[in-house]
Amino acid sequence: MRFLDEYRDDRIALALLDEIRETVTRPWTMMEICGGQTHTLIRQGIDQVLPAEITLVHGPGCPVCVTPRALIDRAIAIAGHPGAIVCSFGDMLRVPGSSGDLLQARAAGGDVRVVYSPLDALEVARRNPDNTVVFFAVGFETTAPANGMAVKQAKRMGVQNFALLVAHVLVPPAIAAILTSPGNLVQGFLAPGHVCAIEGWRGYEEIASGFHVPIVVTGFEPVDLLEGIAMLVRLLEADNPVVENQYVRAVTRDGNIPARRVVNEVFEVTDRAWRGIGVLPASGLRLRESYAAHDAERIFPWTEDVGADESDACMAADVLRGRALPTSCPAFGVECTTEHPLGAPMVSAEGACAAYLLAGRTREVVEA
Repeated sequence: MRFLDEYRDDRIALALLDEIRETVTRPWTMMEICGGQTHTLIRQGIDQVLPAEITLVHGPGCPVCVTPRALIDRAIAIAGHPGAIVCSFGDMLRVPGSSGDLLQARAAGGDVRVVYSPLDALEVARRNPDNTVVFFAVGFETTAPANGMAVKQAKRMGVQNFALLVAHVLVPPAIAAILTSPGNLVQGFLAPGHVCAIEGWRGYEEIASGFHVPIVVTGFEPVDLLEGIAMLVRLLEADNPVVENQYVRAVTRDGNIPARRVVNEVFEVTDRAWRGIGVLPASGLRLRESYAAHDAERIFPWTEDVGADESDACMAADVLRGRALPTSCPAFGVECTTEHPLGAPMVSAEGACAAYLLAGRTREVVEA
């Protein structure tokens, strides 16, 4: 494919692998944040051809995976209201709440619809003026501009029956939480290219200097990731805790200023619960007071809170923190599969557990 083949060129990839082998002199543990990066790394077997000194662990870079059960339960409850229509991207329908998922809510008679854009959900609202249409707004900084524009459009057009159930989370607070968690092993990060395409990388510079940890903004193709790893190894070996940008074709230091302007107009920062991690201060977004009429949390009040814990048989929390690989979990590929997931990382198209299972990785068996 034009403009893409060079980022999958095996000659370039092999040269980058040679560079990494020549540069690394000691063990390093690094984490990629984005689930899209995880899938490329595992599907292409990049983690298996890196030098033994480099350990890759996988972060909470899948917004579906970190959406807490309480919000899933709230979406299910909304779907049960007469006259309510819940619209969502398809991968959210099978994420388990405390006692079911949105797919089961639809089977039970709830009006749950798959859409491909928040603007599709806005169109559903426009065509169904007697129903309250709620779009489940899940995502990192990447999807916030589109969701913000949908609300702006609804307000401008006077579509009063359109609302967002906001589950947006922010990447930098998650990185800080990982670095301050007990037993943290991560020494460097591959930052998510699509998030940084919106937000830039200014927000990562304070983390790099404050925690003395290098960060490389990285793309999603095999060559992108190998180049990002090579850059990160150089920074680690030089003890140089700065932010560098591998994804120069899409990311600038200040990001997409018009998109950021929309997000800042529509949303404000709030504390947010992350599934498997807990509540992180100032780690999410919520609608501003000026858009309260489109806030599903106000339209459909909710008092229950089931927390962010997973099944006792599921190690999703450790996987999301980078403390364990999916194959370390006793339930991986046995009780927990893509058809019958116990935890969100096995449900989502970007989840680390799904990536391992789809790549044919087998569970690690520890001898007694």
